[in-house]
Amino acid sequence: MVVSYFSKIGKYKEVKTDHKNPQDTPEAPLVESGPRHPQFQGRQKVFSIVVFGSIVNEGYLNSNSGGETFCIYNRNPSACSYGVTVGVLAFLTCLLYLALDVYFPQISSVKDRKKAVLSDIGVSAFWAFLWFVGFCFLANQWQVSKPKDNPMNEGTDAARAAITFSFFSIFTWSLTAALAVRRFKDLTFQEEYSTLFPASAQP
Repeated sequence: MVVSYFSKIGKYKEVKTDHKNPQDTPEAPLVESGPRHPQFQGRQKVFSIVVFGSIVNEGYLNSNSGGETFCIYNRNPSACSYGVTVGVLAFLTCLLYLALDVYFPQISSVKDRKKAVLSDIGVSAFWAFLWFVGFCFLANQWQVSKPKDNPMNEGTDAARAAITFSFFSIFTWSLTAALAVRRFKDLTFQEEYSTLFPASAQP
């Protein structure tokens, strides 16, 4: 008999099955890999290390009047603190989801997999927003920095690198969120398929 086909996601086609022969039941695509793309995850870690590493190593300059240090971004300590904090926390988030990628194939429940991917969507979108704020904040403070505060142009390359990789991080985290949305749709399909074609009906 002809089983009604699905039209929600667009992946479904009209399928013919025979109740007398369960082997004719089509197989649902399995989502075995983790919620993240390895290439994007690697770049996210590298970009976050460049941002907080550049600020920690060369983002603080010595004052001419004494031994005190000040932030290279317009002497605004909040700018340096924000860049370091976001960079470190983004790196730790990457490590957390790296562990989830390893554990993901062991999750047998489709609902639990959907929860993991859904969390990745929210976290990735949140970090894309934080990197956007960080890029705008650092770029603005760098633009209004006074040349007299750094006459020797010390640490300027590091300051620009932190701004540049903050900008790149916006896209890597946004793309990760987009890929997670696609993975979530695949899991939704798998869940609906499992409901219509339960494993108990197969030999």
